[in-house]
Amino acid sequence: MRILKSVKDLFVALIHHPVVNRNAETVTSAITSLDIHDIARASRTYDVRGVFIVHPIPEQRKFAASVIDHWRFDFGRAHDSRRREALERVQIVAELDDAITEATGISGARPLIVHTSARTEGGTSFADLRARLEAPDAPPMMILLGTGFGMSPEVAERADIVLAPIIGPGDYNHLSVRSAAGIILDRLRGK
Repeated sequence: MRILKSVKDLFVALIHHPVVNRNAETVTSAITSLDIHDIARASRTYDVRGVFIVHPIPEQRKFAASVIDHWRFDFGRAHDSRRREALERVQIVAELDDAITEATGISGARPLIVHTSARTEGGTSFADLRARLEAPDAPPMMILLGTGFGMSPEVAERADIVLAPIIGPGDYNHLSVRSAAGIILDRLRGK
């Protein structure tokens, strides 16, 4: 039986800026409640220590907080405690640096930053990244997930590792970030 490393070792950051649109222009995307819910639930299932919703606009961070608070208090708390449990690991921050600082504080070491993209050519395989994550002396890791049409090149430049893309059997390759998160986490932490 394979023993998984402790939850302190893996983080997820959902990046909303800087991301690109379909024309490869740098933009800021909007936060969606489905992304928060689904990524939090997948992250909790695979023992991710923390999920960071990264957005520079205060009104968008306030919206994200209202989505989370709905399930932490009042109706949502009584309606579905499992969703509340997943959302307890979500933090809302303005910048990627804030997420890295928070993850460093939680784990005691700076996380290795892992860039994901559907457009990556090559990159570290899922098997190799999983082996690194499971190594006894592994540093914590933070998986970056981009919204819109992916993260801008400046985010990729900050990464320590670029992960190979998720590729299906055909030419179509445009997963929702929620779906990609679930697949990535299963490949890295699933039994």
